[in-house]
Amino acid sequence: MADDDRRSASDGGGSGTGTSALASYFGFAERGTDLQTEVVAGVTTFLAMSYIIVVNPAILTGVPSENKPGIVLQGYTPTEVQQMLTVVTIVSSVIALLVMAFYANRPFGLAPGLGLNAFFALTVIGALGVPWQTALAAVFTEGVIFILLTAVGARTYIIRLFPPPVKYAIGTGIGLFLAIIGLQAMQVVVDDPATLVALGPVASDPVALLAVLGLFVTLALYARGVRGSIVIGIVLTTVLGYLATVAGLVDPGVLFPATLPSAQYDITPLIGAFLAGFTNVDSFAFALIVFTFFFVDFFDTAGTLVGVGQAGGFLDEDGNFPDIDKPLMADAVGTTAGGILGTSTITTFVESATGVEEGGRTGMTALVIAALFLVALVIVPFAAVIPQYASHIALVVVALLMLRNVVDIEWGNIAHAIPAGLTILIMPLTYSIAYGIAAGLISYPIAKTAVGEFEDIGVGQWLIAAAFVVYFFVRTSGMLQGAM
Repeated sequence: MADDDRRSASDGGGSGTGTSALASYFGFAERGTDLQTEVVAGVTTFLAMSYIIVVNPAILTGVPSENKPGIVLQGYTPTEVQQMLTVVTIVSSVIALLVMAFYANRPFGLAPGLGLNAFFALTVIGALGVPWQTALAAVFTEGVIFILLTAVGARTYIIRLFPPPVKYAIGTGIGLFLAIIGLQAMQVVVDDPATLVALGPVASDPVALLAVLGLFVTLALYARGVRGSIVIGIVLTTVLGYLATVAGLVDPGVLFPATLPSAQYDITPLIGAFLAGFTNVDSFAFALIVFTFFFVDFFDTAGTLVGVGQAGGFLDEDGNFPDIDKPLMADAVGTTAGGILGTSTITTFVESATGVEEGGRTGMTALVIAALFLVALVIVPFAAVIPQYASHIALVVVALLMLRNVVDIEWGNIAHAIPAGLTILIMPLTYSIAYGIAAGLISYPIAKTAVGEFEDIGVGQWLIAAAFVVYFFVRTSGMLQGAM
């Protein structure tokens, strides 16, 4: 690096004492970044994951009149509860992000995880009939367990047991997973009763049509090397949706929100409600619920950190993530805080890949995301301004870029090809990062044994495989329902 470049990186690409202090604290020079890059990365990740501000409360809110399970508060309407949960979603995310920024110094975004919130509301509260306070108690318990395991290095040890083919496959699997999420939000891929998924009516659906246009504009900008191309693409697509609505080309609410809800900032009915969940609870059923939250969150987070870490060049020559216990602590603290405040498990978002792809390398990216979440807290009614079809363009762009990770896998070695292939396939097809990792971890020792390389398998790898077999049995055998 030339002296001028080194000087520019050390002062964060700007001037002033404040900028220099940030550059020094977060180590811009050591990681080859600057303040402008980190801010763009933070904005990009926030725009990609901001949908959770709207989606998480919508999933967690119970609506008795529609037989929709979830959190129900006596004396409050579902709309008011949803607004409370919007505030809780933002506050709990900010707590986790601050830990990520100042303790871990990594560019990852955190918030209540999709899938885990659905399990919380639809399965635990709905199918199992567990009070929502008890579900929050399970989330709190899971968070405390995570803090303890992270503090003693147990989570780091387990993650380092991941065999190389699984580590290298995680990034590609996440890419396909992101592509499915993004294309569904863009209504390019739709449900089909015969084939599960199919191509949507792109030419006749204004959402799909505008989303595809926005996607190709974003890809063109990225290919041209335009800085902040993903943010530009998202904002441009949103503006076009607004203009089309104002011009009367589409009905209000199709391409741009028709109305914005008012905000309910009083969250005291939710804070501490988890304590009541520890009373009159069946110990075995409660343990199974915690076990399920634990497994899915553990390996979702691990998979995201390793996969996005690979894309960002954070892994060492052995495929390990140095000091991974620090970002793991961020989601552990966030989950514990979320249980106390009143939301489901906090996890590291795969959408972090969008910011990493824009050059985010330090905790400054996470700090920017936290600041934008706080801005959303001030203007909660406007949180839904960026429609999902626009924000999810970022996921498809990053998905295409993450597919290149597949070249690191030894496809000529069948003992590597089997677990890597299953990891990649199972992630998008089951809509779960954790399940993809599980498939790889279970198949690895089997494949290695089959080719006569039994001695290469560690005891810990056998134990992880066995633990996942137990998990899948519990998760799919109906044992949870039978315990209630």
